Amino acid sequence: MKYYTIFLVLIMLASCKPEPKNVEEASDNNNEVPVTSFYVGTYTNKESKGIYSYSLTTEGKMNKIGLAAEATNPSYLALSPNKKYLLAVNEENQDNNGFVSAYEIKNDSLLFKNKVLSGGAHPCHISINKDNYLVVSNYTGGSVGLLQLNLEGYVSDVLDLQQHTGKGTTKRQEAPHAHSSWFDNDTFISADLGTNELWFSKIDTLNNKLEAIKPYKLAMEEGAGPRHLTVHPSKNYSYVFNELDNTITSLLKSGNGTYEKVQTISTIPEGFTGATKGADIHISDDGKFVYASNRGHDSIAIFSVNESDGRLNLVGYESCHGENPRNFSLSPDNNFLIVANQDTNNLVSFKRNSQTGLLTFVAEIEAPTPVCILFN
Repeated sequence: MKYYTIFLVLIMLASCKPEPKNVEEASDNNNEVPVTSFYVGTYTNKESKGIYSYSLTTEGKMNKIGLAAEATNPSYLALSPNKKYLLAVNEENQDNNGFVSAYEIKNDSLLFKNKVLSGGAHPCHISINKDNYLVVSNYTGGSVGLLQLNLEGYVSDVLDLQQHTGKGTTKRQEAPHAHSSWFDNDTFISADLGTNELWFSKIDTLNNKLEAIKPYKLAMEEGAGPRHLTVHPSKNYSYVFNELDNTITSLLKSGNGTYEKVQTISTIPEGFTGATKGADIHISDDGKFVYASNRGHDSIAIFSVNESDGRLNLVGYESCHGENPRNFSLSPDNNFLIVANQDTNNLVSFKRNSQTGLLTFVAEIEAPTPVCILFN
């Protein structure tokens, strides 16, 4: 009887043991790769219908989620400080005005809130600060508009407008062309490709006005054409990407708030003679590397930052695996860089080496006329 009881216990224990198949399934589930989502702004004169949603895995692979919102030429996107709302310019010209659209982020889709005039034709860039003020750059209008996002996610009408004046020396600098505006603490810097200058301003929050501040303007090298810039995360350095001559100008901000040029360096290889122009520029979160996209040379130029004086040193170039890399973005963890190749309708992801700054190709995916990438 004793042996019979032991035999029954062994049978019961065996019946409780999970089957190997179930163990394997559980292991597979634990190895699921989490993803980060991002939005893609586009031009809609071809196949695109607006703003699209994609995901990025921790391995650097991308998946298309779908159309997040129908929109006309949402060529530049920005995220509100609380990450609840997405802002987009509508780069068009209707009676000398473009538009700014606001959306509420709902999972991977966008809920339309409202659409207002931008204050000038062909708005091409939008920035937002901690107080929810929007600064919109109107390229053809040559102006910068001030708007504000309220707590419910609606954008105000234009509160104030700063009209640029002057011109440069090249064919594309026949008039002011405000290309972007960037916040550097309480100062914002507007890059005007047409006047070949940086314009310095601040926001008078009591009166909702744009106020020019010293040094007022800073000229770039003749014919340079400032387009975008990026601000060092912890030091008083900024880097201006000049579209027309494919150079980066390094700036040093002094204690009294003025800026001086300390270096101008080319972003294309010596001896390259093909047609090319600069597009986008970003600095890594640790402030050690600057990346710039070249359209024509179709590459990402990589530079290391000298922390003592802010000067850049060339690290190398990486093919963007497409044509016309208009915009790119670093993933929130800075492990990956994604490029939007406008003319070849593809997004390309690269693994980033945080020690060397170098990029390694990972994957690519179709996207209709992509021109802006925004992680959320």
